[in-house]
Amino acid sequence: MPRRNSPGHRSRDTAFAAINDGDPGPMIESLSPKFVYRFHGDHALGGTRRIVEGMSRWWERVMRLLPGARFDIEEIIARGWPWGTRVALRAHVAGELPGGEKYENTMFQFMSLRWGRVTSIETLEDLHVLEGALARLAATGCDEAAAAPIRDRSMDAAAE
Repeated sequence: MPRRNSPGHRSRDTAFAAINDGDPGPMIESLSPKFVYRFHGDHALGGTRRIVEGMSRWWERVMRLLPGARFDIEEIIARGWPWGTRVALRAHVAGELPGGEKYENTMFQFMSLRWGRVTSIETLEDLHVLEGALARLAATGCDEAAAAPIRDRSMDAAAE
């Protein structure tokens, strides 16, 4: 049974507490210089990011589309050593969308950490629920809810 005070637990608890307070800084600061963050789906929050600038822009979008969202960890499993830790978590996401509609979903994350720094995160929510909420936001005039996924600027420059 993993200990609740293991490095994977501490860093995730701190990051989610800060996110719940509207500050994604500790999550971004926990990233290794070389990381991959993938959020499943072809929607405004989907895509893959590999640089801090892209993650910062992505979190800014999350905060605009889901202001006040709370991420409550329901289960977390951590295995491995400090130089190779794997973490899986399940969290309940809830908040109010702009316009007052309630948003609720379940999120799963799979992470790899090396010496306490996150090297990869893969995130999956119920896409039917998330894409439906984004479509409803877009229908109220929130163009960002229908925007393409945020890409790292370096990836955009390489594509040109």
